[in-house]
Amino acid sequence: MNSGIDLQGTFIKSLIELGLPADIAKAIWMPLPMTLMLIGATVGVLVCVWLERKISSAAQQRIGPEFIGPAGLLAPVADGLKLVFKEDVVPAKSDNLLFTLGPVIVVLPVFVSYLIVPFGQHLIISDVGMGVFLWIALSSIQPIGLLMAGYASNNKYSLLGGLRAAAQSISYEIPLALSVMGVVMMSNSLSTIDIVNQQSGYGILGWNVWRQPVGFIIFWISALAECERMPFDLPEAEEEIVAGYQTEYSGMKFGLFYVASYVNLVLSALLVSILYLGGWDFPIPISLVASWLGISEANPVLQIVDASLGITMTLLKAYFLVFLAILLRWTVPRVRIDQLLDLGWKFLLPVALVNLLLTAALKLAFPFAFGG
Repeated sequence: MNSGIDLQGTFIKSLIELGLPADIAKAIWMPLPMTLMLIGATVGVLVCVWLERKISSAAQQRIGPEFIGPAGLLAPVADGLKLVFKEDVVPAKSDNLLFTLGPVIVVLPVFVSYLIVPFGQHLIISDVGMGVFLWIALSSIQPIGLLMAGYASNNKYSLLGGLRAAAQSISYEIPLALSVMGVVMMSNSLSTIDIVNQQSGYGILGWNVWRQPVGFIIFWISALAECERMPFDLPEAEEEIVAGYQTEYSGMKFGLFYVASYVNLVLSALLVSILYLGGWDFPIPISLVASWLGISEANPVLQIVDASLGITMTLLKAYFLVFLAILLRWTVPRVRIDQLLDLGWKFLLPVALVNLLLTAALKLAFPFAFGG
């Protein structure tokens, strides 16, 4: 069972071997992961916006974008350019500092969370030992930015939207964390690399979705609520409170909220694929494929194919979940705010607690099957 390689340690070690001091090597490394993260997340947003348009048009029997580039691929770029050049209007009686900081605090933790995502067996920016805990901690910062944006706008609709967003995020953060704890308990680790390795070697049968089906459903519902996707988009439900905390925002400040929503959706889908769907693990064990082909697992060509397939599998699993999220938006009606809070506190939270206790009991009773 192969473990992931920490790109940070490998890169810094290579620079030190070339004769650079350790401090300078670390300073050279620092901007690289942020650049990779920004490029990857931006491409992910553009793909999601294009998919949103295409899937929604197919669901509603419409044409969708076709002429803005081949198959409408440049439509998301046109949206981005429009937001960049649009006038940045700041309300006269708003709190300028908080009004500006709000969208920044919303988008920044989501981007930073990409640092702990292993896209492939040998493609991770930083192998943090408490990666899952770090992601949960960073995601809990986002409601502060939403509440700040609503309050700083000096608009009653924006304030209501910010309060709703904070209440919704807190309500679903707890069952989401409890569902993750079941996976952590089976893997005996908070590292995303260790969690994927614990599922590998058995093909599709080793994935956590079979041992944690309830946790998988709770996590996915909570993730959709965290991303404010339909049917949980009440903070900016147009027919109720205009556009919620986004009402007074325009230009690139509004664009940051827009970007944060899609970046968070891709991040959630990636984490579901890592925690429950085996991450880079192929549905058929590579050892079985090697035996069918009559070659050794150590064959360099097979290793390259395995690594390439691993990255492809991670992205395919993630974008399949993105496809489901977009399809849900155009097929499921919006819930009421009382139904949303009742689902989080009165249903998902008790079920997540029972699932965690049951996982602990099964781990003691069947240690081999449940990661003992």
